[in-house]
Amino acid sequence: MTKPTKIERIDTILWDRWLLVRISCEDGTVGIGEGGVHGWQRPTKTMVEVMTPYLLGKDPHCIEHHYQFLYRSSHFMGAVVQGALSAIDIALWDIKGKRLGVPIYDLLGGNTRHRVRCYIHVRGNTLEQLVQDAVAKAKQGFTAVRFSPWSPGFYLHKSYAEWAEAAVQRVGAVREAVGTGVDICVELHRQMNPAESIALGRRLEQFHPFFYEDPMLPDSPARMSDVQERCNLPIATGERFSTIFEFQQLLENKGCAYIRPDLCLCGGLTGCKKVAALAEAQHVKVIPHNPLSPVSTAACVQLDACIPNFALQEYTGESEPPKSELLKQPLQLEEGYLVVPQGPGLGIELNEDAIRRYPPVDKVLDTPLGYDGSVQDR
Repeated sequence: MTKPTKIERIDTILWDRWLLVRISCEDGTVGIGEGGVHGWQRPTKTMVEVMTPYLLGKDPHCIEHHYQFLYRSSHFMGAVVQGALSAIDIALWDIKGKRLGVPIYDLLGGNTRHRVRCYIHVRGNTLEQLVQDAVAKAKQGFTAVRFSPWSPGFYLHKSYAEWAEAAVQRVGAVREAVGTGVDICVELHRQMNPAESIALGRRLEQFHPFFYEDPMLPDSPARMSDVQERCNLPIATGERFSTIFEFQQLLENKGCAYIRPDLCLCGGLTGCKKVAALAEAQHVKVIPHNPLSPVSTAACVQLDACIPNFALQEYTGESEPPKSELLKQPLQLEEGYLVVPQGPGLGIELNEDAIRRYPPVDKVLDTPLGYDGSVQDR
């Protein structure tokens, strides 16, 4: 039985493009978390600082209670609140695992797997560059790749026919290049309306995508359900959702085949374990969203290790600076799979030298404008 301790200090760290949170206890235990309102790290930092006075002096093991107190302290909620709560939640689980000497997944029911299958992003301004990158990633051992079916200037198309044909060509070329030994995942980034994405989805059926991601804005579960039913492709969505209630509505409407909770936005490990359970009851699998730092990746792997309905893990690559320098011992990648760490808590330790070496990089408002000058979604 561990001796009681209290939260003594909370530090917020703006590091490159990400927000890290470090919670220190009186007994010397330190937990690490990350807040994931992607691109809005400064407002999230402020929210953590607003929550800090409540947490100081509290028992770090009362994770659910602290979440409920802070979440329900105001009638007004939203992404910045949830990003801060997610960072705190992850750090408190890290503390609990370290104090008990076990990985977080052991505290959430035990492991259901020892390795986590990842998909890697592939990119290319031209068709040739996209194909080359996909083939290179397959040679590295990845068995799933994700990409946009458009070049970076997608929003300057003049007709739907031109737009859709470019998507068909890119998806078809990647499928032909990697063969059936690699799953392809197509990301629309909410850039089409329902009618457009349904029509395109039907044309992409021939290439058998593993998933068809965010074919429309996620605001309407009922309309997403219509797209899912009519395009005959497995939809993956949910990265923008910040509560279990949004996922409940999506699942009730049968709006997807895969859910994409972001652990650094949707309540941390606590919230996303609940989301995974909701999905399990609907025979829907989980593909955690992960565009952030290696801290986010480490948290995702702990969730992936303990849920039965895991499908794939988003992985953006962590072999290049600054990501490669953040952890003293990076997560182990083998043939496109992340090995689940056996160490206590998250199983990671921050490299303090790297923390000091990379200053914050603020978000730039570069919202795309279409050929006619109108605002486009991304």
